[in-house]
Amino acid sequence: MAMLPRLLTLLAVMTASACVPLGPSEDEAAREAELAIRSLMAGWESGDRAIVEEIFRPDAVYDDFPNQHTYQGVQEIAGYVLALHDWADDVYFNVVAVHVTRSGAVAEWVFSAVQARPIGSDITVATGREVTGNGVTIIEMEGGLIIRAADYMDTQPLMLQLGGRIEMPGGSVIELDAR
Repeated sequence: MAMLPRLLTLLAVMTASACVPLGPSEDEAAREAELAIRSLMAGWESGDRAIVEEIFRPDAVYDDFPNQHTYQGVQEIAGYVLALHDWADDVYFNVVAVHVTRSGAVAEWVFSAVQARPIGSDITVATGREVTGNGVTIIEMEGGLIIRAADYMDTQPLMLQLGGRIEMPGGSVIELDAR
């Protein structure tokens, strides 16, 4: 019988400790992830370095899958995001949908901009053309900040909209028009 009071005390302690939250609730984590991905897209649109630096962990990684490059650390990531404004004006990102997961979020977006300056050594003239494209950005969160992000976008339509041509084996050519 002496064991029964100890068992009851142990059971009471276990029950009480099971009711104590161990971290942010799933709702809080979901809100945090949605806010982070919407802030990231706002950073892309505005070119505001402070937004980008505020939402990423210092050791974060950003995978740019269309260009097969990985940016490591918040400074490289900010440079990647802000580089869009080196060549584009009137940048706009329409976030079509956000899907929240347990550890992050996914944003589906439509992008538009005007190519007002050369794009590195690939496109050495300013075409003045508006370009549009759609893509997906995935983020993983840790400690309230983005630890990893990845972009997925088909860049072929963008190049075609800027007047590029794709020469296929066999001689056929893909191009939008002869502007």
